[in-house]
Amino acid sequence: MISGEWTVARMSDWVVVGVPTSAGAHHAGQECAPAALRKAGLIKALRAAGESVTDAGDLPGAVFAVDHEATGARNLGAVARVAGEVADAVAAKLQTGRLPLVIGGDCTITLGVIAGFRRHHPDVGLVYVDGDADLGGALGSDGSGILDSTGVAHLLGHGTPELCGLAGPGPLLEPGRLALVGGDPRETDDAGRRFLAETGVSFQEGPALMADPAGAAARALAAIAPASGPLVVHFDVDTVDSGDLPLANFPHYGSGVRLSQVVTCLQVLRAAPAFAGLVLTEVNPTHDPGGEQLARYVAAIAAAVAAPGRPA
Repeated sequence: MISGEWTVARMSDWVVVGVPTSAGAHHAGQECAPAALRKAGLIKALRAAGESVTDAGDLPGAVFAVDHEATGARNLGAVARVAGEVADAVAAKLQTGRLPLVIGGDCTITLGVIAGFRRHHPDVGLVYVDGDADLGGALGSDGSGILDSTGVAHLLGHGTPELCGLAGPGPLLEPGRLALVGGDPRETDDAGRRFLAETGVSFQEGPALMADPAGAAARALAAIAPASGPLVVHFDVDTVDSGDLPLANFPHYGSGVRLSQVVTCLQVLRAAPAFAGLVLTEVNPTHDPGGEQLARYVAAIAAAVAAPGRPA
């Protein structure tokens, strides 16, 4: 299971790894997500959907801190430490033959997930379902120094050596093994679109996801299909219009993407033979003190990841 062409022995056997971190974020709150999602019944909902789930608990994580000394990458030491711990945890879990379900936390945890997969599968692929293209660092700094908005740039080798080098020399991902789905068109400028096109990264924005959620997923899979390695899916809740689900750490009101559309997209990705793991990011429980939206999110995730052919 850890060499050669990717195969999944137990398509419904998950191991949950919590990463309570907001180190790379705009402010604190996301570090509370793993505990809040467990409390909202995530593990129970997955098991009710027929999935086998082992909860491996939480990594140490890190909490957002104001970094007055940074000139470009804020809280880099904490972000790099957490990403390295994620890489170690994911690499170890892969040896058990289970599907990692990594719960963050800010988007920088996905760098660690890919680095962990690469220890066994250098040709890992990633479908990045996110409301942002996360290109900060690839096209120059926006001045914020917030690493949460630089994930794709770092995956492609543009950014700080501490994060770009999590898996050794070279980019964490080859452009042809990365597909972006669901970006809010207001958050990516023409320079960003040109960069992705010229680099060879598949990029479908929110309107494409809304028009045909299953088709958008299928096109993303086709874009990264030529290699034989495993497929990881990253889902940032800010893909969903905050008017529908106001859980995102950084809101996207008016994007138009509905939670139900994202669920359909994720179901197609989950059904892919190469599917090998899921990363959940950007949920900020402080935005939902009553818990109603967390309950909706948990139900949506359970519906999205139930093994193909089995109703959630």
